[in-house]
Amino acid sequence: MPASSTACVLVVDDEPDLRTLYELTLLREGHEVVSAPDLAQAREWLGQRRFDVLISDMRLPDGLGLELLRELGEQQRTEKTIVITAYGSAENAVEALKRGAFDYLTKPVDLKQLRAAVQAALQSQRHPVAGAPRHGAATETPRTASPPSAGVQALQRIVGASAVMQQIRQRIEKVATSMAPVLILGESGTGKELVARAVHECSHRADGPFVAVNCGAIPDNLIEAEFFGARKGAYTGASHDREGYFQAAKGGTLFLDEIGDLPLGMQAKLLRVIQERRVRPLGGVQEEAVDVRLVSATHKDLATLVRDGHFRQDLFYRLNVIGLRTPPLRERREDLPGLVDALLHRICSETGQPTPALTADALAWLQARELPGNVRELENLLQRALALSAGSELQAQDFADPGDAMDTGFADTAARSALSEAAEVPTTQPDTIPDDLQSYLDEQERQVLLKALKECDYNRTAAANRLGLNLRQIRYRIQRLGITMPSDDDDSTT
Repeated sequence: MPASSTACVLVVDDEPDLRTLYELTLLREGHEVVSAPDLAQAREWLGQRRFDVLISDMRLPDGLGLELLRELGEQQRTEKTIVITAYGSAENAVEALKRGAFDYLTKPVDLKQLRAAVQAALQSQRHPVAGAPRHGAATETPRTASPPSAGVQALQRIVGASAVMQQIRQRIEKVATSMAPVLILGESGTGKELVARAVHECSHRADGPFVAVNCGAIPDNLIEAEFFGARKGAYTGASHDREGYFQAAKGGTLFLDEIGDLPLGMQAKLLRVIQERRVRPLGGVQEEAVDVRLVSATHKDLATLVRDGHFRQDLFYRLNVIGLRTPPLRERREDLPGLVDALLHRICSETGQPTPALTADALAWLQARELPGNVRELENLLQRALALSAGSELQAQDFADPGDAMDTGFADTAARSALSEAAEVPTTQPDTIPDDLQSYLDEQERQVLLKALKECDYNRTAAANRLGLNLRQIRYRIQRLGITMPSDDDDSTT
């Protein structure tokens, strides 16, 4: 909704001066505003008409603002609610968000933040689905609004027809329409960043930036400057002002990946920023208001980290307002064929090669693997198979690494035989059994490849023909075995 659009806002506060201040601020923005000093009057107004936004103080003379939240939910009304809490009342703010509030503000209310919160609430009210009523159910099902086009595409990238994946996509659509922090839990390789991006793309902040941060990859001595920015001269080498992640994500979403790796000292600073929505750059004097949606993720058990004293309980409480869990592949095996198909099409479109078919044996080989690395491991296996495949189909042997021979029975024996015969290296048995079979086999293969490459003047195409391989297969082996070519830029070596 454009900034010039008129909205109808209900303000509920028992302090006349504050009520008047909020009214005047919103009237200047062109909105229609009505007010109430308590729950009773607010209920009367709500009984007479619909509103776009409801702004309510948490504590009122005749009850809590949370009561209005509960009643709106029960009546399936669409008003976006912004709750005003007392300074330091973190529990009240979290409780309001968990009960469905769109956002919260802390007293004393910054009028700029008030205007921004109202505008964000209006933007989150997306265009209704064709034929749906203007004021429909606010619950997850049925939905009255569809995600923007970017959100639809983001949801389509979360592949899987299993019940658990359908639930994840539905929940993403629901949680995207508020400002509540989201915590995504799941094993490595299960697509946590994909889910975080979908939350962003389905939200009213989709036009803003999506800033992804790996909390475990930042040196401790730089972490505060990276998060909050730094002023010129704040530390050695700071030759100019620089913005941090919070400033870079203004108007968008800040994704804190591997939040469980954040040092305890930084956890305290992050908690303060979440509560006050302000940051002070390193070396700065003035605090700056921040406008970000916070999404976090980790593969670690945060509850255990809290119990062991490695993660702050109050920060966990603030981050875990809305929880999402990305399931491992072992819990959704029925999605494997669809995932393989989607990954193959994406990989091949990026490399400009035709998408091969997957044989039944190859699919059975993948189904039989534990895949502890989940979707990331599956993607790596497909990339390796594409490099080793010589035909228009991916066979089971294309997936097997030579080191898997003893375990899988799908070793690339034909290629090994071709290597030995073409390079005229005798396949005699070793005098002693090697301590490390994989290292031994790698060294044998390395010597064969080096011999063939030298005899072919390091022309990879000629060496591949000599060994009965294709160009992709020999490139894969050269890279895997760490063989250095005289000049990778020389056209004669391709």
